Amino acid sequence: MTIDAFQLYGTRLVDPPPVRLRAGKLEADLANGNLRTIRYDGAEVLRAISYLVRDRDWGTYSPEITDLRIEQSDDRFEVTYRGCCEGPDDTRLVIDVRITGSAHRLDFEAEAIASTGFETNRCGFCILHPIVRVAGSPATVEHVDGQIVATRFPDVIEPWQPFKDMRAITHEVMPGVRAECRMEGDTFEMEDQRNWSDASYKTYVRPLALPWPYEIVANRPVRQKTSLVIRDAHGSTRPPPGMSGGAIRLELGARTGTMPDIGVIITPEEADASLSAKSLLSEIAPQELLFHFDPGTGHGVDALAQFAVLAAAHRGRSTLEIALPCKSSPSSEAAEIARQMRLAELRPDAIMISPSIDRQSTPPGSKWPDCPPLDEVYSAARAAFPGIRIGGGMLSYFTELNRKRVPSGQLDFVSHCTNPIVHAADDLSVIQTLEALPFITRSVRAIYGDKPYRIGPSTIPMRQNPYGSRTMDNPAGARIPMANRDPRHNGRFAEAFALGYAIRVLDAGLECLTLSALSGPFGLIAGPAEPTEQGGRRPLFNTVHTLSRRAGASWQECVSSSPSEVLSFVARDVAGARLHVVNLTGEERKVDCGACRPADAGKELLLAPFATAALPLAD
Repeated sequence: MTIDAFQLYGTRLVDPPPVRLRAGKLEADLANGNLRTIRYDGAEVLRAISYLVRDRDWGTYSPEITDLRIEQSDDRFEVTYRGCCEGPDDTRLVIDVRITGSAHRLDFEAEAIASTGFETNRCGFCILHPIVRVAGSPATVEHVDGQIVATRFPDVIEPWQPFKDMRAITHEVMPGVRAECRMEGDTFEMEDQRNWSDASYKTYVRPLALPWPYEIVANRPVRQKTSLVIRDAHGSTRPPPGMSGGAIRLELGARTGTMPDIGVIITPEEADASLSAKSLLSEIAPQELLFHFDPGTGHGVDALAQFAVLAAAHRGRSTLEIALPCKSSPSSEAAEIARQMRLAELRPDAIMISPSIDRQSTPPGSKWPDCPPLDEVYSAARAAFPGIRIGGGMLSYFTELNRKRVPSGQLDFVSHCTNPIVHAADDLSVIQTLEALPFITRSVRAIYGDKPYRIGPSTIPMRQNPYGSRTMDNPAGARIPMANRDPRHNGRFAEAFALGYAIRVLDAGLECLTLSALSGPFGLIAGPAEPTEQGGRRPLFNTVHTLSRRAGASWQECVSSSPSEVLSFVARDVAGARLHVVNLTGEERKVDCGACRPADAGKELLLAPFATAALPLAD
């Protein structure tokens, strides 16, 4: 089956396939000058070793690579190249790279130099450890002072760096096989990237307690090196998990629960377009409309009046999401918003309120900005909006909620968002963020117990950047981190990603899940100039429509033999039971779902790239 790249990714720009490097049992994929999916004997040892340069907004440079040379033999490989980053004001950073690999060792060396000085928030190596089968497992950390400490990778997500002043970290890859990752040239530390829904622990340079942005001094070389050493006590082999080449097997599991309600976010900027498409909104029939209201950007009575019209046309509930300015007292600001709501005749079912300043992240070592105590904010909301449910948490991401844990005693629910392109935006990294979602929801439950819990809006494009002054414009429709538009939102990629997202958070017992807007760059329908598959509907429409119809149904887990490729679950309601399946890859996948007892059990399911399917089950 041939499917146009635009249908899959919303763009015909396709990332070139990586170059597979091999030396004995050691393998790595070379992509854009960095190493991905580093394996030994088929098992993933490291998710990535990358040399990255960040700008003052934590945007990632894409260096121009020249003089690339790759040499390979059966037991050795070597890669060299030169990378160049063009900064503002005609500044330029040149990086010379050498990568060598043998059967049990990998070295990645880099030297960066700027002829005129170069401003950056970070310049150096990032090493990613995977999380599946690694979270909670033992590790040994060697510090820069030579001290060696036996510890563990965090299980529940750490808000701050679990390990600092690092020189090396060692962990067990499989029984009898240990991997040591050693870093030279600076002081390294680790952060738990699951905070941002990255499926990794990231060891990086330089410590966040040091000032940023900083300047690389002109004509002073910056040299760093990362080495991976494998110690194999047995030399035995095992088949890589999920790589047998046969059909991916699905089997019914023991976990069950209730499907969450589905929300759609509507901003004042998109209210008119949403009103024009209210027939499609009725077709989707989401249980919740989430109205975004930010007085700091000029939202006022007019916006609330538009929300009131939409709420009246909607058969479900509504929540007003308030970014409280906190420029004066929370009581006076909340009272003014309540006055405007009365003028607009808007009475939502719930209020989600958070100080506007809390949308910005406070990294380790930074000074917390001035903000009223959250108990005062929530008390003000209770007084201003009597008889309405009050929610709190973060309008940004789990990272911010984990670092500033809200007092939940006055709250009826807690909420946060996620975004999959904070640190990386290639297709593989975005899909891999789904692995981190169960860790996020489990960590929220560890903090807030059985408190009603919502997630969203969580979309591939970034609506707001907590880590810099702006989101990144993306007029060319590329795959770039922190972009306010992402081409894959227009393609089947987003349809598959959203269903995978919903499956990964089923265990959380969510009250509501919001994965899109109705219109605009985060919407289910495209603008008049944007080509789509049918009637202006983006493929994502299908997933949100399906999930909305399944709200309140009972679900049962399905265990996949390769969850990085195929996910599924069973939904049961008065209409019967259906097996929902999604292919998370850009290639066809064969799926054996016979153990789930589909009504047509005699056939193997062949899923197209990023395809979803719903199969009725036998009684």
